[in-house]
Amino acid sequence: MLNPLWLNTFVTLIDTEHFTKTAEKLFMTQPGVSQHIRKLEQACGHALIHRENKRFEITEQGRLVYTYAKQLAKDEDLLLKNLTFDDPFTGHCTIACSGSLALTIYPQLLELQSQHRELIIQLKAAPNHQILNEIQEGIIDLGIVTHVSNHNLFDVQTLGTEQLCLVLPAKTKIDNYNAKLLTELGLISHPDAEHYLSVYFTQTQETDFNDLNINEIPVSGFVNQISQILQPVAKGLGFTVLPKSAIDSFHQSHNLQIFKPKNPVMESLYVVKKKYRALPARFDTVSCILHKYFDT
Repeated sequence: MLNPLWLNTFVTLIDTEHFTKTAEKLFMTQPGVSQHIRKLEQACGHALIHRENKRFEITEQGRLVYTYAKQLAKDEDLLLKNLTFDDPFTGHCTIACSGSLALTIYPQLLELQSQHRELIIQLKAAPNHQILNEIQEGIIDLGIVTHVSNHNLFDVQTLGTEQLCLVLPAKTKIDNYNAKLLTELGLISHPDAEHYLSVYFTQTQETDFNDLNINEIPVSGFVNQISQILQPVAKGLGFTVLPKSAIDSFHQSHNLQIFKPKNPVMESLYVVKKKYRALPARFDTVSCILHKYFDT
């Protein structure tokens, strides 16, 4: 790598066209300027100037080095400007959340992006454990999760809550509701089903669910597309547990019914990022939009 100090001396010499003026401008001695030029020529393996008494002419190789050095200075100046430039409405934002939450917040994020076209939002739907893993690996910048297993690895902020619902086919008779009905229907499973079931049965405090073992509930179907999970339920093929936002966005909600427990089941949502990672200002913009949505 060519010494940047020598390159700067060379550029100054070509610009001033004089050894003495170069020395004065760089607060050097004239022999010091000559030494820099000589060392640069040795490093390049070519004469960069042709000397005649007190005058000199730049060689063809010298012109190439001069152009290179000027561009290098421009690149460095641009880099330093970019390091201090942090526009809250410019750049890429990679965010991940559950599929049901993505249906809810994506319109808000699209509205933000439509107002600031240089803000590029990439929203990924994934289960809780995958989001946390990919934040640690640097694949995702910001995640929205329902629980964090190890707070030492993440910076966590409370975002809000969402209601979890036990969803049944509309024609299911629940007058004499008990756990046996769930085992008869079977579970329409999905990536977050086990977690949602666990939270639901823990919080609902329905005595009929006390002796229900989640692992013993037969699975009558599996779907990993949030927009399709409720379709088999609507056809009477099983039950599932999902956030209310996913049910509200389902186009055949008349074919569903939501079990009404004594205590509504609410699950907390958290915004997480990798511990000690400083994100650009655009993520503050996105976080602000998310918090405003859940505060309304």
